[in-house]
Amino acid sequence: MFSGIVEEAATVVAIEHDKGNIHLTLACSFVGELKIDQSVSHNGVCLTVVGKNADTYTVTAVRETLERSNLGLLKVGGKVNLERSMLMNGRLDGHIVQGHVDTTAVCTEVKETDGSWYYAFRYNADPTMARQGYMTVEKGSVCVNGVSLTVCNSQTDSFGVAIIPYTHEVTNFCEIQEGTVVNLEFDIIGKYISKLMTFK
Repeated sequence: MFSGIVEEAATVVAIEHDKGNIHLTLACSFVGELKIDQSVSHNGVCLTVVGKNADTYTVTAVRETLERSNLGLLKVGGKVNLERSMLMNGRLDGHIVQGHVDTTAVCTEVKETDGSWYYAFRYNADPTMARQGYMTVEKGSVCVNGVSLTVCNSQTDSFGVAIIPYTHEVTNFCEIQEGTVVNLEFDIIGKYISKLMTFK
């Protein structure tokens, strides 16, 4: 489980294709603290550390993950938002994030607004999935590329978020532009409530 508070943006140093899977090797400042089998969120996707050395570590993304997320679009040199799993004795600074990406969205607008940034995203809205909580609500929470954010301008198939300068600097939001594909995880609480509403 995660909170959507990104620790840093890692650099992709190698990508190896293995049948339908890919092995991603990344460099970050806390490689020395990682352990084999540890769960780490990568752009909001929970992946397991399968190998490491002094400077880099490796994770594997399977076909299901690649089809549902933007990890298959990564290139060497690209930035990936990282977050290690929550400590149970810590504060929940973002919101409950599972690391299970629901779908992708495309950035439709980036606008600097006097020191902060506004981003708009559009995704394929499915009425059946929306009834199950796969949607945004005004002032609700959404996870974009692993970042816990507050929704504004929530529409049927689109929404916006406002990014403070710190988030813009330490995450890969600084690389997002119109046309960039991002990962979305909708709020798990909304999904549970929607599911309960189907029982009468």
